[in-house]
Amino acid sequence: MKVGFDGDRPVIAAAEIAPLLELDVPAFQGLMRSGGIRSTVERGEGQDAGRFRLTFQSPRWRVRLTCNGDGEVLTLTRLRLTSPPAAP
Repeated sequence: MKVGFDGDRPVIAAAEIAPLLELDVPAFQGLMRSGGIRSTVERGEGQDAGRFRLTFQSPRWRVRLTCNGDGEVLTLTRLRLTSPPAAP
């Protein structure tokens, strides 16, 4: 997995992130547009200068990618925030 850039803004395909949030691409895109998924970019400072961290958070999951300056993903963490829905 690699992050691209639009100018200095990191960009990653919805198809890469959606499954990590247990969503299909149309659901992911809809939640991004409506604000149901929050995304943040943090830029490293000091010894982390040149790195950045992308975080995507849905109501159930938080996915965090730590990347080098070229967009190569160095670490990926995935944390469940809530329990899955109960089976009918």
